Amino acid sequence: MQNFSDDQELFPLSWLSQYGYCPRRCGLLALEQVWEENAETASGRVQHQRVHTARVEHKGNDIFLYELSVYSRTLGVSGKCDCIEANASPDGVVFPYGEGKYQLYPVEYKHGTVRQEEEYHIQLCAQAICLEEQFGCSIPKGAIFYINAHRRDEVALTDNLRQKTIETAKKIRELLSQETIPVEKYSAKCKRCSILPACQPRWKHSAKKYCQSLWDMALAEEER
Repeated sequence: MQNFSDDQELFPLSWLSQYGYCPRRCGLLALEQVWEENAETASGRVQHQRVHTARVEHKGNDIFLYELSVYSRTLGVSGKCDCIEANASPDGVVFPYGEGKYQLYPVEYKHGTVRQEEEYHIQLCAQAICLEEQFGCSIPKGAIFYINAHRRDEVALTDNLRQKTIETAKKIRELLSQETIPVEKYSAKCKRCSILPACQPRWKHSAKKYCQSLWDMALAEEER
């Protein structure tokens, strides 16, 4: 995958997870700024606010960084890492937040019950790719920490996962370039989606077109 030039805008790293959950959800968020909170998303936002403030903590020989800004020109993304554990290691890399060498280990925080969601792994892998580019290191694994369950699940950042991450970033780039929102496809995930009212995946296309035509007519009347 090509690197993006400095004058091209990077998209939010979190969109990788949104696309993995549902391409249409990502499209509505990215192209129409559609976003609604439900109980689940509100709970997740509050939990993140409680545990995360940008800071650096030293514990023994290890360093813990929270809310570190990262980016990747390979993926074309920018965002923040919930937590990066920098573990002292002679096989690691020089890290600007401490002396000596460190092995970097990204940890992504998620609320709710423990779920093996591929989009979580893709988001974590993207964070690792960002760190590898910025610090010239190799990161073989990271973890998802489930706040409610107080459980950490380690994730191997395999070649297969890295390829899926690159492919997802490419698909989002294509979505942004073409400015086309993916067609709706109803699934069990729709029941938990906060933007279900705006997406309306069960509406027939003819009904949607009719409603859109009424909306267009109303706007035209206002402009007269």
